[in-house]
Amino acid sequence: MQTFDKYPSPCYIMFEESLEANLQLLDLVQKAADVSIICALKGMSFWRSFPMIGHYLSGATASSLNEARLISEEMDCDAHTYAPVYHEDEFQDLMLYSSHITFNSLSQWAKFKPAIDAFPKPISCGLRVNPEYSEVTTDLYNPAIPGSRLGILAEDMPAHLPEGIEGLHFHTLCENNSYALENCLKAFEGKFAPLIRECKWVNMGGGHLITQKDYNIPHLIQILKNFRSRYPNLQDVILEPGEAVGWQTGVLVSTVEDIVENKGIKIAMLNISFSCHLPDCLEMPYKPTVLGASEPTADSKHVYRLGGCSCLAGDYIGMGDFAFSEPLEIGDRIVFDDMIHYTMVKTTFFNGVKHPAIGMVNKEGEFILFSQPDFEAYKAKLG
Repeated sequence: MQTFDKYPSPCYIMFEESLEANLQLLDLVQKAADVSIICALKGMSFWRSFPMIGHYLSGATASSLNEARLISEEMDCDAHTYAPVYHEDEFQDLMLYSSHITFNSLSQWAKFKPAIDAFPKPISCGLRVNPEYSEVTTDLYNPAIPGSRLGILAEDMPAHLPEGIEGLHFHTLCENNSYALENCLKAFEGKFAPLIRECKWVNMGGGHLITQKDYNIPHLIQILKNFRSRYPNLQDVILEPGEAVGWQTGVLVSTVEDIVENKGIKIAMLNISFSCHLPDCLEMPYKPTVLGASEPTADSKHVYRLGGCSCLAGDYIGMGDFAFSEPLEIGDRIVFDDMIHYTMVKTTFFNGVKHPAIGMVNKEGEFILFSQPDFEAYKAKLG
């Protein structure tokens, strides 16, 4: 952990070499399977790396006007855009930054079709559908549960694609493998095959954890090639992972500010907040990896619970404690691994807590500090 003493704390640090390795693998898949892989900003918005991402991938996907504009300005391409609802006062600008727009409902399509038809730039439009199948076990992250607000059910779709609709989009995966995709495709085709045959494109959404070390890449490529062969009418098949782009590309550096004890439980109080900076740890929930720490055993001597700096009572890692080889001391660095995806995009200013800085170690090993949020950033967020 001492090697991280030279960096600011708290700080998100992305390693450019690791990002490029992920992008090279994703590029291999898209070329071998003849598909387009684009980066979902909701999971990976480290925009300083967009030139590299744009070099390897086929673009990016947005879920808001802000994301679409960021793609346009920093990746120099138009966005594939999907949002559960669109806002009238933003839609003209959204079209300006988008090559594709997917609608969550037939009513949203009917509402905005006149604007699409009148816009001088051609935009390819699609509908998000719900195949009613998912292997996601946490309901909060499962868009296919009964009563979901995301996507149109097969029973509510017309017999043919509405005029002006060129594609179908589904997204029911979250950190899933190729076998989950294979099963989802069976459900998708079982419910929507006649409509797929009318499409120019199909978007298989995100949640494909392609860059995880145990992911079966040949199996994925074969699934995608087989799907394309069944639907020769398709001009494009699109995957839009975000997490797979940023997977294992960086860390969050924090510092022990205090150590308290309550009924035999030692708690290392950090200068980060799990509620503000790592909300998925509480929502999923999941236990992150801490460099230099291990799972406690009966023989572990130095066991600590890690606590956040906000006043939320539950602001600590609730999935268990951590064992260290030596006692922790105030000033020690605690480094959380794999913290570039779904972290920076979810941070909040609850309690006005200090936000981590953002930096990168480039391929030459040089650390570059990009931002260090201050009082003005906090104040501006509040009006």
